[in-house]
Amino acid sequence: MMPSNFIRLLLGPAVLVSALSAAPAHAQSEFPFGLEMTLDSRPLPGSKRIPSLEIGDRGEVRLELWCKGGRGQFSIAGDSLIFMPQNIEDRGCPADKAQLDDALVASLSEATSWKRQGDVISFVGPRPLRFRLNTN
Repeated sequence: MMPSNFIRLLLGPAVLVSALSAAPAHAQSEFPFGLEMTLDSRPLPGSKRIPSLEIGDRGEVRLELWCKGGRGQFSIAGDSLIFMPQNIEDRGCPADKAQLDDALVASLSEATSWKRQGDVISFVGPRPLRFRLNTN
């Protein structure tokens, strides 16, 4: 085998592995448009429900909170973000759950940036929030 063919044979798999391992790192830095995520929290006592966000391809959001639900919109520029809630429905919530829902929506609205580490999305603001991507 000629030396140049031997080098290509050795480098070929290394280049392929390098290219494949770079792809997930790039995807890790992108905002999770088109995905669902769940608040990194336990259910409230007496409930199985945990707040979740379903983010559309254009930043439109469907929120399912502790009791309330509704829609919103994310605007993203790099690692900066703006969340604008829209049409949040009360659904006859008990006062304690309504208060938690309002605080969660306020925290999303006050967040000014985001970061992604694996399947964890953090919204950074005065009260940071952590969500886990639904991978099932």
